[in-house]
Amino acid sequence: MLVLSVLNVSLFVSKSESRVSLQSEVFVRRLNEFVSLWATFGGGTKLDIGSDTRPTLTVLRPSTEELDQGKAMLMCLANKGFPSDWSLAWKVDGRSSGSNWEETKSPGVVGKDGLYSWSSTLKLPVDQWQKVVSVTCEATQGSQTLVSETLRRDQC
Repeated sequence: MLVLSVLNVSLFVSKSESRVSLQSEVFVRRLNEFVSLWATFGGGTKLDIGSDTRPTLTVLRPSTEELDQGKAMLMCLANKGFPSDWSLAWKVDGRSSGSNWEETKSPGVVGKDGLYSWSSTLKLPVDQWQKVVSVTCEATQGSQTLVSETLRRDQC
């Protein structure tokens, strides 16, 4: 847990330079030797402290058992990204959505290193999976460069 104290907040308005600046002092201290890199305060405002880190993506193919049961479930694992608001999305053969796809996304989980991990699953009917050439998982966040990982069905 982090204890976050904001003291001495001052607002300066300079007419000659046509600018406004906000100065504040932020103090953070450890409790019980556990350091978390985020804090929620006020009306739900979240403060992420760290540097932008692109996650590593891994796409897992459907298991033989699932395919035998008539379903194809793929999983995208995104590991060690920062900040927490990376978003995962799927493309099948270059298309962003399908009427018979089912996507499920997990919230980000922060590790001891302060980096986040997420996952997303994509469920397809087996008959559609058998016609697929490739499936791509994409991770996006603000102005960050897109991260993607593609699984070709013929490699399974």
